[in-house]
Amino acid sequence: MQAIVLVGGEGTRLRPLTYGTPKPMVPILGVPFLARTVERLYKAGIRDVIFPAGYLPQPILDYFGDGSRFDMRFTYVIEESPLGTAGALKNVERYITGAFFVLNGDILTSLDLRAMLAAHQARGGIGTLHLIHVADPSAFGCVAHDANGRIEAFIEKPAPGTAPTDEINAGTYLLEPEVLAAIPAGRPVSIERETFPALISGERPLYAFTTSDYWLDLGRPEAYLAAHRDILAGTMPLVLEPGISGAGSAALRGHPGVAQPVHADEGVVVAPTARIGPNVVLGAGTHVGERALIRDSVLWDGVIVGDDVRIEESIVASRTRIGARATVGSGSVIGHDVVIESGRTLEPGARVGAQTAMR
Repeated sequence: MQAIVLVGGEGTRLRPLTYGTPKPMVPILGVPFLARTVERLYKAGIRDVIFPAGYLPQPILDYFGDGSRFDMRFTYVIEESPLGTAGALKNVERYITGAFFVLNGDILTSLDLRAMLAAHQARGGIGTLHLIHVADPSAFGCVAHDANGRIEAFIEKPAPGTAPTDEINAGTYLLEPEVLAAIPAGRPVSIERETFPALISGERPLYAFTTSDYWLDLGRPEAYLAAHRDILAGTMPLVLEPGISGAGSAALRGHPGVAQPVHADEGVVVAPTARIGPNVVLGAGTHVGERALIRDSVLWDGVIVGDDVRIEESIVASRTRIGARATVGSGSVIGHDVVIESGRTLEPGARVGAQTAMR
């Protein structure tokens, strides 16, 4: 089996985190999210992965290389201009040798890929789409199918209360190579809006594979924080030590100001009077000063937090320095290499990149 992981998006909703970091390299508990996806593919027995890339591809190539250190083979195809989800598949057609998985590069899920493959092979359709149930499909669009799972219609963002089903496209597909013939070359093509609707009228069915697995689109800051809360709580299964986890966990064990769950990478230093947690991730080499308070937040590597700083429900990217007595309001997103002046207050929902830093 092969897999295509779509990693060309610019991550506009995550800015300023993605100004210097491609969205697939945004860390989940200190590890690039794309590495988490690669790990899932490896566990499913997939060793051949193709990455259609566009925005900031070099950090991806530098980290993953040819795949040999993962005991896998990676192929990169750089798009000169965005081609859309289906256009990206058409652009790598020359590397496809059989049925293949397609994964959106910003979806966190516990989907069992082996089970999806078994269902696909048993039905013999031209493709299988992973679907999940959501409370309100109006924000996504929904997918209608018959009792045998044959997809009959795609309904784009129905008005609240009018959707015929609560099942939505969850962003993982298993396709036969014949699908590529239905995609025009040389222009952007949306697989959701063009390719899939065209396929359902064909002779070979397009099937649904509906599960109740964990699923989250990481493309928004609030979702990124929610993913970490879910991982720390065990809702999204990753192998973690309960309560306090990570290579730097020794710095927090027995600390009177720690409210579990928390995760700390190597080199973390936390002052004795600081209060950390719950639901906090501290990246490698992060230092937290006296009487600082950090709750429901994710700090990347090398962040320096001064004395008496308050950070709640926020994301702070690598190498940022937050001066003493500063306050980071709920929902804030701070980019790389920012300096927040001592005593300053960031209003809730603030987005601060290096070029707009308060100095």
